[in-house]
Amino acid sequence: MTTNPAGNEGSVPIRTEHDVVTSRQLVRKLTQQLSFSLVDQTKMITAASELSRNTLIYGGGGDMQWQLHREGIRAGLTLSFVDQGPGIPDLDLAMKDGWTSGGGLGKGLSGSKRLVNEFELVSTVGKGTRVTITRWK
Repeated sequence: MTTNPAGNEGSVPIRTEHDVVTSRQLVRKLTQQLSFSLVDQTKMITAASELSRNTLIYGGGGDMQWQLHREGIRAGLTLSFVDQGPGIPDLDLAMKDGWTSGGGLGKGLSGSKRLVNEFELVSTVGKGTRVTITRWK
């Protein structure tokens, strides 16, 4: 895990199942640090778990980058899941509930989007994928 000197951003590798657990634990710690409600903590941890698993399974591994935001009384957490995997050929199809390129339930991307305030998906076939999510308190 890397963290900048100010402690407001960093990254963790996602290369193994253990790293998925580590990313979830870090998101729990960060949301608690920002005093998110238990419901908001759970939403962000759930989204992070889904996206970490996607990064590992479909992207072949990558990194979770995180950044804390404090804007007056407003606080937020941004997470980016980045891989250099095969990419997603049809983003519209990938965002449909029930669609999966593997053996999952097809709820990972679309479900994660519903759990956060901001969601961005960028993917290039043959180069990889970046999913960025933000939840505000």
